[in-house]
Amino acid sequence: MDALLWARLQFAFTITYHYLFPQLTMGLALLLVVMKALALRTEDERWNDLARFWGHVFALNFAVGVVTGIPLEFQFGTNWARFSSAAGGVVGFTLAMEGLFAFFAESTFLGLFLFGEKKLGPRGHFFAAFMVFAGSWLSGYFIIVTNAFMQHPVGYARSPDGVFSLADFETYVFNPWAIWEYAHTMTAAVITGAMVVASIAAFWLLEGKYTGHARAALRLAVIAGLVAAVLQLFPTGDRQGKLVAQYQPIALAAMEGKFESTARAEMAIVGQPNVEERRLENPIVVPGVLSFLAYGSFGATVVGLNDAPRDEWPDNVELLYFAYHIMVGIGTLLFALLGLAALLLWRGTLHRSRPVLWMLMLAFPFPYIATTAGWTTAELGRQPWIVYGLLRTSQASSTSVAAGDVAFTTLGFMGLYLLVGILFVVLFLRQIARGPLPLPETSPAHPAT
Repeated sequence: MDALLWARLQFAFTITYHYLFPQLTMGLALLLVVMKALALRTEDERWNDLARFWGHVFALNFAVGVVTGIPLEFQFGTNWARFSSAAGGVVGFTLAMEGLFAFFAESTFLGLFLFGEKKLGPRGHFFAAFMVFAGSWLSGYFIIVTNAFMQHPVGYARSPDGVFSLADFETYVFNPWAIWEYAHTMTAAVITGAMVVASIAAFWLLEGKYTGHARAALRLAVIAGLVAAVLQLFPTGDRQGKLVAQYQPIALAAMEGKFESTARAEMAIVGQPNVEERRLENPIVVPGVLSFLAYGSFGATVVGLNDAPRDEWPDNVELLYFAYHIMVGIGTLLFALLGLAALLLWRGTLHRSRPVLWMLMLAFPFPYIATTAGWTTAELGRQPWIVYGLLRTSQASSTSVAAGDVAFTTLGFMGLYLLVGILFVVLFLRQIARGPLPLPETSPAHPAT
């Protein structure tokens, strides 16, 4: 394999592994604020116990996210030097703002949240939780803006030698693609956080441990998860899909395995794209739905892959197609599971419904699979461009880094991330076993049972 392919594999591996952790911290950040707000409003000490417990999980995720994210920054200078030289004058602004403002705000107030509860008092501790949430979500927005420029470049100027510069900061930062991509990403993070909380709460209930805390956590997780799942479908998923149809029609065609342009385009439920013969095999389709979802009209024409030059197709149509359908399929199943859990919660029987508790406990990996498939869809859909329509990925890699060097460091990252992952699992399981214990000095009105 050449150096470009190794560079792409290395970045894909490191960023996929890294994002397993920030998505949980961003989802938990919102839930921590809600827990602290409920503690202030109800004076129920269980919410403080839960916020303390999940705050430690947040800190563990945050630490591992930092460790696994550092190599990504270095890869811009080593493996992607031509991209950094060409686009650094634009994307460097938001990457710097993420580090200088959002990251340091999040880490500073996380320290106060973890170690300053007694000194800060209830309202001060709530404020610390809110600032952790604000820093976490602001950090996510700056990263999304950077990615959105690569998907739908706006607010830039380009010199004759191909170097990008920032021409309109407001247009760049408030890129419509960034706003809807951010909303879609954050609702997915809340689903991840809610499903992890629900999974642990269901485990406690099945084990008969911390039942008071578990029922409270499960109620919060199911409600928050269902609201986020609804928003994930509409309006965020709907708007994101319409932006893809408008600005990346070839990516949409590949996502649906659509080769011929047609009006009243069908939506493929299942099927296998045959790129060599340019057709979708064994399809199960719903007529007209793709046209409506993409353009708001059942009679609209959806462009097929055959209408684009072959060198402008996504590099791997098959993987893009299956990643997209995995994302949609898992998202639909999670929506159904959370809807069922919410129904049982409303009826007051969720905490005794062991089959549903088992499903909630075992479902925690699926949001991670869905978000990984979602980002795979977004990034493969952008190919063969690193800045869509302006700079090809083949023009962005470093020319002075040999394939062997990138392969060697990739294997090194894999080994290091394996060790970090094992350590994370051990510490996470230890935290679960410890449970939501109250502070020794407090005597909670609702002790864990």
